[in-house]
Amino acid sequence: MIKRLMCSIREYRKQSILTPLFVVLEVFMEILIPYLMARLIDNIGDMGYVIKLGAFLIICAALALLFGALAGKFAATASAGFAKNLRFDMFRDVQKFSFANIDKFSTGGIVTRLTTDVTNLQMAYMMIIRIAVRSPITMVCALIMAFSVHAKLSLIYLIIIPVLGFVLYKIMTSAHPVFEKMFHVYDKLNNVIQENLHGIRVVKSYVREHHEEGKFKEQAEDIYKYSVKAEKLLAFNSPSMQICVYATMLVIFWFGAHFIVESGGTELSTGNLTSLFSYTMQILMSLMMFSMVFVMITMARSSAERINELLDTKSSITNKENPIKYIPDGRIYFDHVSFAYPGHSRSLRNINLEIPSGATVGIIGGTGSGKSSLVQLIPRLYDVTEGRVSVGGRDVRNYDIDTLRNGVAMVLQKNVLFAGTIKENMRWGNENATDEEIAAACHAACADEFIDNFPNGYDTYIEQGGANVSGGQRQRLCIARALLKNPKILILDDSTSAVDTKTDAIIREAMQRAIPGATKIIIAQRISSVEHADMIVVMNGGRIDGTGTHAELIKTNAIYREIYESQVKGGGEDE
Repeated sequence: MIKRLMCSIREYRKQSILTPLFVVLEVFMEILIPYLMARLIDNIGDMGYVIKLGAFLIICAALALLFGALAGKFAATASAGFAKNLRFDMFRDVQKFSFANIDKFSTGGIVTRLTTDVTNLQMAYMMIIRIAVRSPITMVCALIMAFSVHAKLSLIYLIIIPVLGFVLYKIMTSAHPVFEKMFHVYDKLNNVIQENLHGIRVVKSYVREHHEEGKFKEQAEDIYKYSVKAEKLLAFNSPSMQICVYATMLVIFWFGAHFIVESGGTELSTGNLTSLFSYTMQILMSLMMFSMVFVMITMARSSAERINELLDTKSSITNKENPIKYIPDGRIYFDHVSFAYPGHSRSLRNINLEIPSGATVGIIGGTGSGKSSLVQLIPRLYDVTEGRVSVGGRDVRNYDIDTLRNGVAMVLQKNVLFAGTIKENMRWGNENATDEEIAAACHAACADEFIDNFPNGYDTYIEQGGANVSGGQRQRLCIARALLKNPKILILDDSTSAVDTKTDAIIREAMQRAIPGATKIIIAQRISSVEHADMIVVMNGGRIDGTGTHAELIKTNAIYREIYESQVKGGGEDE
């Protein structure tokens, strides 16, 4: 896990190495200062010696300040850079995920990993390369100096250090499981927030604010509960340190005074006792800082495991060796295809379907009949569970993924626009599209009708998710974006549901002119959207219930006839 995370340091290795180097230099200066102070106190009557030693002390203090400042600067740069790269690595991996991988992680869980968890690791990394280096070196050097001053009196450290180590270990092992649970609740809280903000119009229209407040409060109280529990455990750290610090100071005061009085200053001088106090504070402060590092590592450990889980997740859909990078045409063939979403029963069962290149195919059926699942197998948004899907005579798994998806334009049920101008959104379909090509695609999708009425036309800014345009406008913009790809296969997954039947017909006619050679698959709830298709596929319960033209299905397929009569004939009147 550590090795995987350290890969994100990359160009910040230099700062990561320089930080502990300057920390070591800073510690050496700080260890030297008490020793010089002891010499200064013991030789206070020699003014020439005092002046020389005082000047040297000032230089040591200045160097300690300089080295400390440089260590802080490089530590901040290294930790912030590590966090930046870690966020990028996670976001890059998420972009490569298949739909099945994305289904595994909740949106809130991914957001928490990219924000709170990375911040925890950033803080932990900064403390590791600075404080975790400084503390043990300070403790070891101060112990050596303390034993060189008075070995008997320094034995107290050998008693107190193991006691503190045991306390820290117990705190860390007790707090880690609590932090794990707390971060899982953070995921749930983020999901509640995202769901509420995404559906705020529905919340307000149904006057469900109090219900949503209750959901939020429940998750917030869980976080509070785990936070308090964790903080109660961590709270033992400070009093434990204080008890050890003051107990050690009292012991050294007591026995140090006796040694000075009994030996007349020959075994332990006043200056040496003063230096022992300084070394005691350095040893115990280093232990206190080390305890802070342990506390931060305890929090970061849970975050690191969650981040590593995401980084170790490999896309379930990858390229084979030497993938095909050319799609000859838009022929589609489903050969005994079955499919099930991870952890669910089968959504599609034994599908056999052949679609000629350039054909217009309508797919119709009830909710949950498998219409969307069927078309998502074509561009490999999911892979089949059994059987084979072919495009252009080749198994889709043999194509380069980018080539396949560039050849298949898909307008999903949930039409998504991104924050930016209309032109910028259109160039998702073709980043090199000219203004004229954008205008032609929008005209074919009947989007120019409302774009021309905007004050800024094609430079109109679209809010995140297309919040400032209507559902029908959003659908037409998404269709225009797909047309700009000039695809071999165009899939419209119920993507004209928010436009009227007249506009729907105009769009279909314009598509025939804009991409005449492309295979067009139209999933729809309305018979009028598919009745002129070359072939209509009726789905029911994950199976194909019937195929044929509109006229054929009216005669031969009960499901299609029932849908037709309910929509067109007003409940089954005779023709």
